[in-house]
Amino acid sequence: MRHPIATASALAALTLLAGCAESTGGTRPTGTPSLAEQGCLRDVSRQNGNPDVVTLSSSYSEAGTEVIVGVGPDRARWRCIGYKDGATSSIMSLTDEGRL
Repeated sequence: MRHPIATASALAALTLLAGCAESTGGTRPTGTPSLAEQGCLRDVSRQNGNPDVVTLSSSYSEAGTEVIVGVGPDRARWRCIGYKDGATSSIMSLTDEGRL
């Protein structure tokens, strides 16, 4: 038989850890990209002229979400900072840093 205090402590720890989790799969659990992710997908597509874009990963921050976008069939990696309102900044290729 498990001790009730130990079980309650374990549940409290799991709850705290769940609140700290970041999305690294690129989408929310519902499968809907955040506004920051949507903005990055839109603007990376515009920047390179290729509509074949997917979110590879995202790292949430209050200051701005870093979104890694895959472009084209080879999923060339691009980096973008997306904001809660869908605005973006700092778009750059991670495979060809000289390319804008």
